[in-house]
Amino acid sequence: MNRIILLILTISCIASISRGDIRPIHGTIYDATDKSPIIGAMLKVEGTSIATQSDAHGRYTIKADEGKTLIISYIGYQTKRIKIDSIKNNKRIGNDASIRIDIYLQPATSQLNEVVVSGYGVKHSRRTLGYSTDKVTSKDLNKSSGYVATQLSGKVYGLSVGPAPQGTPPVNSNINTNSYGFAAQTNDERYKPITENAFLSAKDNPLSTFSIDVDEASYSNVRRFINNGQLPPVDAVRIEEMINYFKYDLSGPSDNSPVAIHTELSSAPWNPKHRLLRIGLKAKTIDMNKLPPSNLVFLLDVSGSMGEANKLPLVKASMKMLVDQLRPVDKVAIVVYSGQAGLKLAATAGDKKTEIKDAIDALEAGGSTAGGEGIKLAYKIARENFIKNGNNRIIMATDGDFNVGDSSDGDMETLITRERSSNVPITIMGFGMGNLKDSKMEILADKGNGNYAYIDNLTEARKTLITEYGGTMFMIAKDVKLQIEFNPGKVQSYRLLGYEDRLLNKEDFNNDKKDAGDMGSGHTVTAFYEIIPGGVKDEYNSSVDALKYQKLKENSSANSYSDELMTIKFRYKHPDSNLSKLNVVTVPDKPLDFNNTSNDFRFASAVAEFGMLLRGSEYKQKGSFDQAIKIAKGAKGKDDDGYRSEFIRLAESAKSLATNGQLVTEE
Repeated sequence: MNRIILLILTISCIASISRGDIRPIHGTIYDATDKSPIIGAMLKVEGTSIATQSDAHGRYTIKADEGKTLIISYIGYQTKRIKIDSIKNNKRIGNDASIRIDIYLQPATSQLNEVVVSGYGVKHSRRTLGYSTDKVTSKDLNKSSGYVATQLSGKVYGLSVGPAPQGTPPVNSNINTNSYGFAAQTNDERYKPITENAFLSAKDNPLSTFSIDVDEASYSNVRRFINNGQLPPVDAVRIEEMINYFKYDLSGPSDNSPVAIHTELSSAPWNPKHRLLRIGLKAKTIDMNKLPPSNLVFLLDVSGSMGEANKLPLVKASMKMLVDQLRPVDKVAIVVYSGQAGLKLAATAGDKKTEIKDAIDALEAGGSTAGGEGIKLAYKIARENFIKNGNNRIIMATDGDFNVGDSSDGDMETLITRERSSNVPITIMGFGMGNLKDSKMEILADKGNGNYAYIDNLTEARKTLITEYGGTMFMIAKDVKLQIEFNPGKVQSYRLLGYEDRLLNKEDFNNDKKDAGDMGSGHTVTAFYEIIPGGVKDEYNSSVDALKYQKLKENSSANSYSDELMTIKFRYKHPDSNLSKLNVVTVPDKPLDFNNTSNDFRFASAVAEFGMLLRGSEYKQKGSFDQAIKIAKGAKGKDDDGYRSEFIRLAESAKSLATNGQLVTEE
């Protein structure tokens, strides 16, 4: 009997061990020779999709089962494998405490033939590289020409590389050091530089014109950085996309218009002397049963760079989610591209789900990336299967890392501008980390009359493709533009928060040939203007001397509209029309007390404040993480999906990262 009991206990222990014990693991990755921290080293839990990178101080944090193996790699160093339960003398306190593992990587001793070097631009780092990503050979490194001096400074495979000669123009950087003293690690990720909108004088610039933007990619990408223990690079933070990630309780149009417009005016929480105007748009929601038939083309990147667990496997799972939404009247074709583009599945009815999913499951990653050829073929297939008065759309899933044929951002803009005459919008879904080409995908979506989402997990895929299916897939209004005329009798200066790459010339507003943003079924869009009222000291616009040859005249015409703060003009087109329609709304100068505004107004203002803090904005004024978190908590309201609660946790994590200037780990 005792033997049986002992056998049962033994089996139980073995089963317990085999199940593993999930632990937070943290530490610092060092160069074994000089003990300097290594920035951007990749850590992966073997056999899983769990991965992270060391931050600007070489620190990392990751969760894994005891018994699993960590794989640590970095260019120029020998890859190291560490079995978590084989480490001795790890600091562990309590049953749920973290494990500290400091890791020392040995420089590679093999001959350097060719290597890709990524520049990080980290302040005060002993391992400071130049601001580019380029291929260099040992022959290049040994040359005395200016090539290496211009490109690199630091260590590559143990070889010393000198700094650039004095006066050498800097190479363009894709990394931005944030205002908290360290740079977020992005490897070879690319982001379009953003120059923040400044305050403009209402007297000299009474008109502000821009195109709406329904993209949400920036928020989920920023979330990915923060959840990995890093503040994002500043150009990854697009404030309008962060605000519009969340849905707001706005009423749709009550007439035959496809879009309704709403306004709300109060004080700016980061400067109560300033006003904050929210402009909200809500597109008409179409019943799912009344949606027109769809002609969809899945354009899937299957190049070698998509082989990681958070890329092609996640693409497959996401696309199969979308397949489950298809009806018998819908059809889908699959175009893939790596070294060249090809048709994987001809247009197939939406009720043949097994056939479509089998084609998706059969996809494998490998080869180079002919993204331009893939786009051309996808549009060709979409045109061949075009449904008149239907929903014709391309859904592209990629990391944007094109390297064959037309591949630059400029090439993509030229290509997509030409192809959009097909009247086939394109939805861009970005995947992966480390080599994400955000700038390229943003261009494709903006110029292709589409939208752009970053998919970092299945939950985000579900939000984009199921919860927001109508908004993502079905256009309600196209070329949506706003033009605001400010009353200089009431407004000294104003500033549009975000939308920097959506600004239009004032003449573009009435030009129906000028492309602008589109809205899908049920979509909401929010835009904020910060306003400096008359009589309040304007610290952002310097005065100029009186003109000698022209007499400045006061704008007396504004007095007849003394109660109006501004007039908002709103243009849009129906999806099947090339002629725009105009709506006009006036906004009275009657601000509400901030605490009496709607939950949506206050929550969206907290997201805007958070975005300015992440950007280190010169316009953040008295903004703070504490204030943004407090406002968001008080304005969370009904949060069935938990997205607002997630934002609050994200802001708290970012506050810790910004305060400490380092990764926060459990001790």
